[in-house]
Amino acid sequence: MRSSEAGALPAAPGTPTTLLVIAKSPVPGQVKTRLTPPFTPGEAARLAEAALVDTLRAVLAAPARRRVLVLDGAPGAWLPDGIEVVAQCGGGLDERLAAAFAGCAGPAVLIGMDTPQVTPALLAPALGADAWRDCDAWFGPADDGGFWALGLAEPDPGLLRGVPMSTAHTGAVQRARLTAAGLRVRDLAALRDVDTADDAALVAAAAPDGRFAAEHARLTRAVRP
Repeated sequence: MRSSEAGALPAAPGTPTTLLVIAKSPVPGQVKTRLTPPFTPGEAARLAEAALVDTLRAVLAAPARRRVLVLDGAPGAWLPDGIEVVAQCGGGLDERLAAAFAGCAGPAVLIGMDTPQVTPALLAPALGADAWRDCDAWFGPADDGGFWALGLAEPDPGLLRGVPMSTAHTGAVQRARLTAAGLRVRDLAALRDVDTADDAALVAAAAPDGRFAAEHARLTRAVRP
């Protein structure tokens, strides 16, 4: 593990794209609050930690120039080696996403911690050697109307600032912002964010081999006589 100061992240040799994960530390009462009820704050935090672990495992298995966790809070034992950490800035989510891109030199793809079903294969189109040929942006729509992934060949914070976040139209507004700027946009597969208990059940079923699914099963297992 290595931490970095705020500011431009230096380029490094290898594959062309930096892979960013924006996340909160899994602290009870501060993450996944829409899971309570039926889950307690502690259980919601354990689900959040499991989601983050699965996400970081996928990131480590994917080809990338840099792997950077943009974190609100302190890292814990869940953080694996090979992931750099930078602190999130203040402000709304649009400002925090914009700042994450502003800290990158060269192409960057950003994902969140809400899609533990993500795999290297799902990320592969935006991370391959030809990912930026005839393409300026990658967009991963979420089933709730938001987006789970955003890639920019030339990170421009202005493409995110002012986009209304956490609405049913966030993804449409963000994608329209990209095309209005004249960017050539390609789409990744649509994924479901884990926001509610129903989402958690569906995502666990879709990715049954991950830590998230195991933790979800442990927390929801019916008591049998």
